[in-house]
Amino acid sequence: MDFQSAPRSLSVDTDDESGEQRGAKRFTSLIRAAKLVCAQGEFVCVIRDVSATGVSVKIFHPLPTRLPMTLELQNGDSFDMHLVRQEAGQASFRFTKRVTIERLLKDDWNYPKRQLRLGIHLPIKIVMLTGRKDAMISNLSQQGARLETDEIFAVDQTVRIETDALPEIRATIRWRRDSLYGCVFDKTFSMSEFAQLAVSLQCPFLLEQPYGGPEV
Repeated sequence: MDFQSAPRSLSVDTDDESGEQRGAKRFTSLIRAAKLVCAQGEFVCVIRDVSATGVSVKIFHPLPTRLPMTLELQNGDSFDMHLVRQEAGQASFRFTKRVTIERLLKDDWNYPKRQLRLGIHLPIKIVMLTGRKDAMISNLSQQGARLETDEIFAVDQTVRIETDALPEIRATIRWRRDSLYGCVFDKTFSMSEFAQLAVSLQCPFLLEQPYGGPEV
């Protein structure tokens, strides 16, 4: 499923689980990809329920429990919050201050089709017919990556990305700006694969932790 363009049917529920949140309108059945940002890294989630005081998200692995977190939307809006609880497949957070619900629900973004990008830095080799060149991934999405390298590549050139941290990836260069390149993968990652890849690159020990503890 494409979580960026999935249809959203919203209903309203005012029966929140905590006393502080009780009475705040909760919009349910909202499906939107986002990321959870903390000192340990940037992790993939899917927003499910939101209110002015908190949010419930689908998660794909255990999360750090002690660290303050920020929910960052695809349009760049961010919201500080702390973890209330987590269990397999789901986590609930409370915002540090009430938010304007329209900021969470609005669709009139400056970048309505922008992919969910993670600020992951990873050294790689770019392989082509003439040899192997050093490069760095400086952000990563399900569909592609931004590359940094001093080597010259042509737009629409087909390359292969190699690193011990990733499966071999075939990609096509789509744009160039100085030493920065944007590439599109021939085969995209599913949301679950992308989430597992993100945590394995940034904080692999979380994959071995139970949900909810021990605290990190």
